Amino acid sequence: MGTSFFSLLELVPREGVNLAQEDDVYIGDGKRDKIRFIKGQLQYDELTNMAQSLVEEVVGKIVAKNEARYVEFFNKAKLITPRMHQMQLLPGVGKKHLSDFLDERRKKPFASLAEINQRVKFFPDPQKTIAARVLEELRKDEKYCLFVNKPKKRQF
Repeated sequence: MGTSFFSLLELVPREGVNLAQEDDVYIGDGKRDKIRFIKGQLQYDELTNMAQSLVEEVVGKIVAKNEARYVEFFNKAKLITPRMHQMQLLPGVGKKHLSDFLDERRKKPFASLAEINQRVKFFPDPQKTIAARVLEELRKDEKYCLFVNKPKKRQF
C-alpha cells in the first residue's frame, strides 16, 4: 500500500529478497533495492482475504505516522460543490459538526489532531475518522476521493 495516496500495488521483489508484512519499500524513481518492478495497481476486492484483513490496521498506522498531512487537510478543507464541503465526506461529520469546526478554524489553524479534539466539542476522533474515510474510499466506488488514488477498473 502506498503511503502517500493509499494506492494498492502489486509489487515483484528482486530475486533473493524476502519481504514481510508491513515492510517499507522504496518504489520511486532511481534504484530500488528490494523491488524489481511494479506489476500494477489493484482494486480492494482484488486483494487476498489476508491482505484485506490487514488493510484497516495499516491505514491507521499510516494516518498516525503522517499526522501533519491530515492536520493540513483539516486546516485547508473546502467546498466541493456549493452545497457540500469536503469535511462532510468524513464519517460522522454533519452540518452541526462542520459549523462548529469551521468556527474554530477561523479563530486559529489547528496544530495537531489532538487539538481538533480539544477545540471542537463532540467532533469524531480525527485520526479514526480519516482512517474510516480512507477505508470507505478503498472499498467502495466513491464519487469524491479525498485521500485515495483509485485505479481505473480493468477491462478484460
